[in-house]
Amino acid sequence: MFKPHVTVACVVHANGKFLVVEETINGKKLWNQPAGHLEADETLVQAAERELWEETGIRANPQSFLRMHQWIAPDKTPFLRFAFVIELKEPVATAPQDDDIDCCHWLTADEILQSDNLRSPLVAESIRCYQQPERYSLDLVGSFNWPL
Repeated sequence: MFKPHVTVACVVHANGKFLVVEETINGKKLWNQPAGHLEADETLVQAAERELWEETGIRANPQSFLRMHQWIAPDKTPFLRFAFVIELKEPVATAPQDDDIDCCHWLTADEILQSDNLRSPLVAESIRCYQQPERYSLDLVGSFNWPL
């Protein structure tokens, strides 16, 4: 049976800047959107909110659904990555709660798209998707008969 990893990501935007988290993996500083795995007791939107808080210290709700990507990582791990948009009025201070996150940066789209230290190509692809006009209602990924 095919069992891909289900992850969520937040494309956080404010005044032309995007929020990325920096983490050190195998001695290399890498950038990602605030992102992580879906847990058993949460909806996709709840997972996005939790990951945002853990990795940046920011409490905010996604306003829209951006895209779902089916992706196979270089190590052959399959993923379903659900990306959400969070629009803030201005860049805010960050305080990562997760010890795996070194720091956060507010960067332009070009700085991200031209970077050679992205954790995966989905980081840049999420920015390119954000630059398109399509946004979707959170109802598109709504839960059904959710007991929790």
